[in-house]
Amino acid sequence: MFESAKQLIDNANKILIIQAENPDGDSLGSALALEEILGDLGKKVSLYCDVDMPKYLHYISGWDRVTQDFDTSADLAIIVDTSSDTLIGKALIIPGARHFLESHPVLVIDHHIETAATLSFDHTMVLEEAVSSSQVIYKLATACNWAINQQAAENMLAALLSDSLGLSTQNVNAETFLVASKLTELGASPATIEERRREFMKKSADILKYKGQLIERIEYFLDGKLAVIRIPWEEIQQYSDQYNPSVLVLDEMRLVEGVELGVAIKTYPDGKLTGKLRSNKPISATVAGYFGGGGHQYAAGFRIYESIETILPELLEATQKALQEVANDTQAS
Repeated sequence: MFESAKQLIDNANKILIIQAENPDGDSLGSALALEEILGDLGKKVSLYCDVDMPKYLHYISGWDRVTQDFDTSADLAIIVDTSSDTLIGKALIIPGARHFLESHPVLVIDHHIETAATLSFDHTMVLEEAVSSSQVIYKLATACNWAINQQAAENMLAALLSDSLGLSTQNVNAETFLVASKLTELGASPATIEERRREFMKKSADILKYKGQLIERIEYFLDGKLAVIRIPWEEIQQYSDQYNPSVLVLDEMRLVEGVELGVAIKTYPDGKLTGKLRSNKPISATVAGYFGGGGHQYAAGFRIYESIETILPELLEATQKALQEVANDTQAS
């Protein structure tokens, strides 16, 4: 697996690194780490994402080098942190982009074992069970004897800390701490990353007031096991540039007594609806998969074109089934 990836990279001079249209700390940190590593190998690297980097990710150094220019002059495309057509859908409708992906080598680096999907074009997959895609990139780099400079180490550690919520999620294990230790040895500073993250996480008084309004609108279903917040397009327009409305309340929703799953649903004028899920039991990816989405069992997401009135009963059914499956597995063990 690593050998095939190394050969693709060795054979390329110019490489396009692609993130999903819902970038997060892992996808951004992984993309920027690859840029550093591949740049030191003498490769020309361009960074692409369908959307502007959200402000809350600006604590990761180099975010401003990511553009919405899909460089079809590259020799190789590397897709990080997703293996789903749905999550690069905007890229696929760019003139020439699908043809490029169908006619050039594509390398996918991902860690979403539970919901690994098959892209609609040929690709080479580096899929490893890990807390973050940056952890997979670390293993790839060390297996190929590629140098990891201080900035690459910092970007990988930022990505790892982001996806593991500061090394606190249920899938963190001894290997995760070992990789974090190795990245720290290479010059990454957890304290520096956290200090910058906290600075960019600061909220204006308006955002804090809006957070209170969101909390008041949370709906509870399934005897309080499911918490849902609906976020209309008008609020996305008004507040997203300052802070992601979903992120404002999801953790609070999950910390309510009795809640097993929190879901933030955003609606868009083109009919698109997105869901961001956070759970206390391992059901997020299962529920998101019901709608064609994916992620981790404690954090996942989906995107569909349906009305919220249509999907809400389906969400209740999917959540109830997922919770029952977990209960059955617990009884069986």
